[in-house]
Amino acid sequence: MSDENQNEVNEAAAQNEPQFAIQRVYTKDVSFETPNSPAIFQKEWKPEIKLDLDTRSNKLAENTYEVVLAVTVTATVEDQTAFLAEVQQAGIFTIGNLPEAQLAHTIGAFCPTTLFPYARETVASLVNRGSFPQFNLSPVNFEGLFASYVQQRAAEAKVNAPESSETH
Repeated sequence: MSDENQNEVNEAAAQNEPQFAIQRVYTKDVSFETPNSPAIFQKEWKPEIKLDLDTRSNKLAENTYEVVLAVTVTATVEDQTAFLAEVQQAGIFTIGNLPEAQLAHTIGAFCPTTLFPYARETVASLVNRGSFPQFNLSPVNFEGLFASYVQQRAAEAKVNAPESSETH
């Protein structure tokens, strides 16, 4: 009888443990443009690179979330666009039994960190297929970006909060 009780206790504890699993990683959308080719190939290759990152999430079901990391890389040479690469790398994640703040952190930082290497490889492949010199995105600190986002939201909430009208 004590073995049955121990199994029930173990099952109950397992049900309350944090859960994280990657169900699927996939490319949701991809685009590559070279609007000034072939003339751009005649210019000296000293590009200015602009990187834009964005994340969004969607709750699909209980404890199941889609997280999309959008990466846009624009390379310009002498004020002309050499290439524009856009990748939306997505994943479906099982995330359960986390406090709200930890859930937000997982969706806003950990999942994008998981998706970034896939997006990075896709961008590198697109640039290579466009016959441009090898291009690798530098690692991104999504933990730091998320921390900045949380601080910015807290500052905005403080500014927008109504002043207390309590009297003592």
